[in-house]
Amino acid sequence: MKLGFIGTGVMGTGIIINLLKANYPVVVYNRTKAHAQTVIDRGAVWADTPQAVAEQANIVFSMVGYPQDVEQVYFGKQGLFKSAKSHSYFIDMTTSTPTLAKKIAELGARDHLHILDAPVSGGDIGAKKGTLTIMVGGKRSDYEQLRTIFEVIGTKIHYFGPAGSGQHAKMANQIMIAGTMTGLTEMLVYAQAAHLDLNQLLDAVGTGSGANWSLSNYGPRILAGDYAPGFYTKHFLKDLRIALDEAKRLHLNLPATTLAEKLYAEMSEKGLGNSGTQALIKLYQSTK
Repeated sequence: MKLGFIGTGVMGTGIIINLLKANYPVVVYNRTKAHAQTVIDRGAVWADTPQAVAEQANIVFSMVGYPQDVEQVYFGKQGLFKSAKSHSYFIDMTTSTPTLAKKIAELGARDHLHILDAPVSGGDIGAKKGTLTIMVGGKRSDYEQLRTIFEVIGTKIHYFGPAGSGQHAKMANQIMIAGTMTGLTEMLVYAQAAHLDLNQLLDAVGTGSGANWSLSNYGPRILAGDYAPGFYTKHFLKDLRIALDEAKRLHLNLPATTLAEKLYAEMSEKGLGNSGTQALIKLYQSTK
């Protein structure tokens, strides 16, 4: 069984390495070949186009940056669907729109393809350790067929319903993270102004009712001055905008998420789009 993987960014690289460790042969494509060198050195085989990946693999994963990138990967002139073999599986792990996930599934079904949307949570650490949370939408039978592969890269795999449901679950996840990231940032700003020991505070809050993933994983990075992207600010901003667009369609008002979107938009305007989401604290530091 040969797997295909489109996208060798921070997350994709960790996932591909774990698939290789599990002895799955993997053929890969990335817009910039140099960024795929790490997985090529570990045994992945390079393909020149997404179409070439689909020609070689019956199960193809994609994890790219934006919905427009997903559109190009699947429907472009050299896209996956140009040479997709009947009854092949295609799993988009990009955090994208539920509408696009449904479109891919509907068009894929016409050619007897099995389509899943399966965005993940867990950041670069989860990708490296194989401990991602995977949120799946599509046909349950297709989900069950691929569960063994999902278990190589994740420890929590949840099936949520038909096409688009995985993306809706990821939007709910991102709404929650928006709150924990603003909470973490303002906690540290407040505590520093009050002259508290920040390392001691992280331990105290992290073992109490304020414990959360953002605090445990990004708190220490902030104190170390490490703003390298476990998850890019520009991608989180994209996610928040998708979530707010979907909220409008559901006739919902999400004021806290709206504020988070404004803060991350300001970060991008200040040239912090390629920093990790924990760089949010720089907005507060710059106002002193």
